[in-house]
Amino acid sequence: MESLKHECGVAMIRLLKPLDYYEKKYGDKHYALGKLYLMMEKQHNRGQEGAGVASVKLHQPSGHEYMYREKAEGKDAITKVFGSIYQQISSIDEDDPSAGPAFLGELYMGHLRYSTTGKGGLKYVHPFLRRNNWRAKNLCLCGNFNMTNIDEVFAFLTQQGQSPRIYSDSYIMLELMGHRLDREVERLFVEAKEQGLESTDITEYIDSHVDMSNVLKTTLPHFDGGYVMCGMTGSGEMFSMRDPSGIRPAFYYADDEIVAIASERPVLQTTFDLNLEDVKELQRGQALIINRAGEMRLEQILPAAENKACSFERIYFSRGNDYDIHKERKQLGYQLRDQILKAIDGDIEHAVFSYIPNTAEVAYYGMLDGMRSISPNVRTEKVVWKDIKLRTFITEGSTRNDLAAHVYDITFGSVVPYVDNLVVIDDSIVRGITLRESIIKILDRLHPKKIVIVSSAPQIRYPDYYGIDMSRIGEFIAFQACVSLLRERKMTNILDDTYAKCKAGDLEAIRSIYEPFTAEELNAKMVELLRPEGVTTPIELVFQTIEGLHSAIPNHPGDWYFTGHYPTQGGARLAAKSFMAWYEGQAKR
Repeated sequence: MESLKHECGVAMIRLLKPLDYYEKKYGDKHYALGKLYLMMEKQHNRGQEGAGVASVKLHQPSGHEYMYREKAEGKDAITKVFGSIYQQISSIDEDDPSAGPAFLGELYMGHLRYSTTGKGGLKYVHPFLRRNNWRAKNLCLCGNFNMTNIDEVFAFLTQQGQSPRIYSDSYIMLELMGHRLDREVERLFVEAKEQGLESTDITEYIDSHVDMSNVLKTTLPHFDGGYVMCGMTGSGEMFSMRDPSGIRPAFYYADDEIVAIASERPVLQTTFDLNLEDVKELQRGQALIINRAGEMRLEQILPAAENKACSFERIYFSRGNDYDIHKERKQLGYQLRDQILKAIDGDIEHAVFSYIPNTAEVAYYGMLDGMRSISPNVRTEKVVWKDIKLRTFITEGSTRNDLAAHVYDITFGSVVPYVDNLVVIDDSIVRGITLRESIIKILDRLHPKKIVIVSSAPQIRYPDYYGIDMSRIGEFIAFQACVSLLRERKMTNILDDTYAKCKAGDLEAIRSIYEPFTAEELNAKMVELLRPEGVTTPIELVFQTIEGLHSAIPNHPGDWYFTGHYPTQGGARLAAKSFMAWYEGQAKR
């Protein structure tokens, strides 16, 4: 219902055969570029604020370009990027030997960006590129990540004498990893000299022996966060690494022609016509590394921590055409059956079931399966339609609010007024703004006997700092309901105590604010806060339970936004800071 931004999507391809092999077999010398385009379009859901592509051409003579990059902003960024690339390709003068084969290489990297930090502009669009006249010291990075300890890493860098130009986790990662890559090249330089090599033989030795595992092992221990980090060097090394808790996802496929990496499994299946078992998942703390010669290996860079793979990936972000995700989302809907039956007093005959477009559709089918296990006579309608998007040039408050209220529309006549209960399922309820400003108002126009709004996810109570734009605790409707109850019941001392504990460094204290209340009490208060003026229809909220979440999605137990159990210290520390910032703001008012 509420569009959550999520950082980000990655796509990588390494060709393992000579370039003319692909032209002969597939009839296209830009075979890899076409595949990269398809991989990025299939992940468009993961980033619509910007896109970028980079490529490396191996064995280019000196004086010729060997590393290419193109970036663009906006929802049509993929089209812009590839349009520019193919324009460059078509405009090359093939009679000019110095022109170089633009974007015709063996290594390819693509990225789709959603900002969760509020920082915009082309300079924040991946991939990031660190240039150097030494081929092996050129580094290109992109990733799906949020780091939670940038202050500490920035201080570490400056203490070494570096002066990063931009304060962001992406640039700081680039500078630290680039620094470690420089040290790796210098190590190889000394090694080559000790072997008696001279001149360009030293360069060739370095280019052929760069070991990215050395770079990763001396870079990533400094960072706290959730990430899939991808990179390639000018000398031809390519890698992708997953964080030790497995928070962010990564999948890969390898055969004797290519190695490909993506954020979602179906992307690889569709692009390369693969079976489910052909695609493998990168494991926690593990890196997939391909050297200049095209030799691939998996290496454990950091010890695997407890599995905290993000459950929100399964509920909302990843596309629902993944085999396992489809089953999981249906199960999330199915197991809400008993709670829904209770909310409608068991009266399935006088109930209409629907969903809020578009990501809740699969959970909706699961909900219907659950209801049909009780009664075959389940009435279904597409009651809610996603209609228009608010045009931002409308700035006057009342007009703008009126437009916002009409983002969704309804199917008139789908409910028998004052007789039918109306049950609608959504994937999650975060801030409740769309519910209050639009959904409840339009559902009320049908005059149902009761409106039951179902969330296939549990109550979102805590901020996220690993790639979802949910960083301010005061915005969550569950938190607002909790604070309202604490005030009503003269229990605000709990807020004061929690603030004092957070300030003293107790990163677990934030969970205590919810302890006095049951989920049902919070649900009832949320209804009060969300009910628009003038709406008198009874409303009930039904949320997934934590137990139900883990039952439906057993292999992705990361649930910190629901439970407050953060997978890293950095996330817990930022959550405590978020509460303190809210508390101090409340005190000022």
